[in-house]
Amino acid sequence: MRTASITETKNQLSSFIEAIKHGETVLIFERSVPVARLEPVDPNALPAGAEHLAQLERNGLLRRGTGKLPPDFLQQEFPTQAEGAPSIVEAVHRDREEGR
Repeated sequence: MRTASITETKNQLSSFIEAIKHGETVLIFERSVPVARLEPVDPNALPAGAEHLAQLERNGLLRRGTGKLPPDFLQQEFPTQAEGAPSIVEAVHRDREEGR
């Protein structure tokens, strides 16, 4: 395991990342106190909760967005409420009164 100060880490980050890609771990110290550890990540591991989202997506219950809106998004007209339909506010109030 390699050790480094915060300053060394900032100055040599690229070389530390390269070492980490090859399986090495770097323990970072601030004034002789360990404060962080940089270590390789399993490329097949997903962040917490991501596997659940992936399963929902596979089951067709979820579609993850791309994070990009269509170019004309802000020019689109809002959908209109069907005539005679209760407003969303009324529906929420009714649900609350019914204890849902």
